[in-house]
Amino acid sequence: MHAFDVLGDPVRRRILELLAEGEQTAGTLGATVQREFGISQPAVSQHLKVLREHGFTTVRPEGTRRLYAVDPEPLRQVDEWLAGFRRFWTPPLSALATELARGRRERRLREDTTDERTTP
Repeated sequence: MHAFDVLGDPVRRRILELLAEGEQTAGTLGATVQREFGISQPAVSQHLKVLREHGFTTVRPEGTRRLYAVDPEPLRQVDEWLAGFRRFWTPPLSALATELARGRRERRLREDTTDERTTP
């Protein structure tokens, strides 16, 4: 299964979002996901298993509980793959920053002109 297949599922993406906040128990994750998506506990367990088997999460036992956390390595790999496509959205964002700066400069110039007219 490719990383985007893993991340393509909204339940798995939500689990990763929850884990981005910090380590959580399987029970806490399950309760949240069950409430939000209306799926069963076994279905949540299957999603956790997919994330674990494909390296997106780590799990460690603590007594009778299992604590899940994000493993950043597969996300780094996704980020590296996306790097080749950043040029499609980075230049427009740079152009937006330029336009915002230009607008601020024009506003300052207008304010300076207004101040000069009102100063005795």
